[in-house]
Amino acid sequence: MDEIYVAGDGFMVVAGGQTGADRAALDWAIEQGIPHGGWCPRGRKTEDGVLPERYRLKETPAAAYLQRTEWNVRDSDATLIFTLDDRLDGGSKRTAAFADSLGKPWLQVRPGVHPKYVARFLARHGVKVLNVAGKRESSASGIGELVRQVLSQAIQR
Repeated sequence: MDEIYVAGDGFMVVAGGQTGADRAALDWAIEQGIPHGGWCPRGRKTEDGVLPERYRLKETPAAAYLQRTEWNVRDSDATLIFTLDDRLDGGSKRTAAFADSLGKPWLQVRPGVHPKYVARFLARHGVKVLNVAGKRESSASGIGELVRQVLSQAIQR
């Protein structure tokens, strides 16, 4: 049997609400009955319009994406950054930089990374508040499915 992280009481998933990795993580949490939250830009701005109210995110004072990225890293115990290749760029690279500057652990998750490594990372850091970040669906088609698969195989309620 593969290793799995058992999410106990108080476990929560946070994300910024963008399409792709963020939204997939929030949808997964809702489907699993796991509390979710996080920060989104003022106006609930996303690439596909206004973030629906079903996502319980708070708006940052700024409409820029970077503030919500930094605040989600700041307010979490650790961050998973989902990509479809080895390279971190754009917002994913900034997420890792914020995590480094704030002394927060982070792990890049891409195809081929076994979910047991994600489970071990979460256990090692005693994660209660997990920030999920990564590529938008428009720049990484299929990223949402990767997020759902990995979270489903690595975390158990």
